[in-house]
Amino acid sequence: MTKQRVSINGVTRWMEVESAAPVQAVPVVEEPKVVPLRQAIGEVLRDVRQRQGRTLREVSQKARVSLGYLSEVERGQKEASSELLAGICQALEIPMYQMLREVSDRMAMLEGVQVPDTIPAEMSEQYMMASVA
Repeated sequence: MTKQRVSINGVTRWMEVESAAPVQAVPVVEEPKVVPLRQAIGEVLRDVRQRQGRTLREVSQKARVSLGYLSEVERGQKEASSELLAGICQALEIPMYQMLREVSDRMAMLEGVQVPDTIPAEMSEQYMMASVA
């Protein structure tokens, strides 16, 4: 009897198998890294604030959010409501769709999805035709 590594539903275990059969390595598939949405949103908000050279205190006052709560949102410890996110985005002077787009792109990269940085020609043509009509 020999032991062989077997992966079932993402759980890897060693199981005894007959030594008469050749032992084949079972590839271990890595699960994609899953980041909680609140953490990804917090990282983007912090990055935007830091790129602007603004302090947590400035943004919290302008957004009318306590400094401690905003800090927890940026660290991904608190789940911000859509109203709160709208206030923070307004204080940062960025549209919410832009912040959410950056969150989406980051999550896609972590999951190994290629995000196109251009609009496909077919989609562009459809949009142009719809805006003319």
